[in-house]
Amino acid sequence: MHLPSPYGYIRAVHLDFDDAVARLEQALAEEGFGVLCRIDLQAKLKEKLGVEFPRYIQLGACNPRLAEQALRHDLAIGLLLPCPAVVYQADGRIFLGAVDAVRRLTAGAASPDPALEALARDINLHLQRAIDRAADARP
Repeated sequence: MHLPSPYGYIRAVHLDFDDAVARLEQALAEEGFGVLCRIDLQAKLKEKLGVEFPRYIQLGACNPRLAEQALRHDLAIGLLLPCPAVVYQADGRIFLGAVDAVRRLTAGAASPDPALEALARDINLHLQRAIDRAADARP
């Protein structure tokens, strides 16, 4: 089930947390994304603030072909890379999500660039397929 979010595409899954992370990383790879960084927010919040927080992993995903196209369009777009994808636990459930690249790449633009919007739609297509593939994978 896809959940509405102003930030991106999110799906609840019936998977173990670690399995969800592994499946999402694999599905991102199948869509041409490498994971450049993996941030364990639960551990960082515990380490830095001493607070308890549910499990939450953020993956910095980058599709080199799409990133190169975006950077050729505007070098400053590197400020918005890589594309975040997440696996998190809330209310006893596990969720997979990925950023809405259209919103991220065009936010605040007085007049959005049509070429950049088209590229962002393509990025969204790949990210959403990765989320769906990870969510629908069979054991």
